[in-house]
Amino acid sequence: MKFEYKPIGILMVCHGNICRSPMAEFVLKDLIEKKCLTERFYVASAATSTEEIGNPVHHGTKKRLKEAGISCEGKYAVQLNKGDYCKYEYLIGMEQRNIVNMMRILGGDPEGKVRRLLDFGANPRDIADPWYTGDFDTTYNDVLEGCKALLDHILEQKKGLFPYRVD
Repeated sequence: MKFEYKPIGILMVCHGNICRSPMAEFVLKDLIEKKCLTERFYVASAATSTEEIGNPVHHGTKKRLKEAGISCEGKYAVQLNKGDYCKYEYLIGMEQRNIVNMMRILGGDPEGKVRRLLDFGANPRDIADPWYTGDFDTTYNDVLEGCKALLDHILEQKKGLFPYRVD
């Protein structure tokens, strides 16, 4: 007997889609790959603004990800659109301001899919924007904390869908 599952869609969202949300996208992809669950997830990222559309990932994010052994090559900023609500099970903002802008673009959240990344962790908070702080290490640590907590949450919620070892 063969079982097939629709991949779980996760969209990471920040203001410009060049710093935090691509960092979260590629950190989460790395965590998923390490658990051998790549075929069970679809992870992407997007912006709430149009300011950086078409631009590559910020050099500070690229550098920090490279230090962690994670590549983000080929990623260019795209904008969130209303249709993304149906495409993804989880739409994850990096800060409260992102959530407000996501709700405006999506037209609401009737299914409760929209959350901040660190709302899944033990210490809910916004992830500071390294565009302003220049501190990509703190952003990376927060993103890693949030991605681990999000993945743990999903694996707990979807236990029956994962016949692989997930610990």
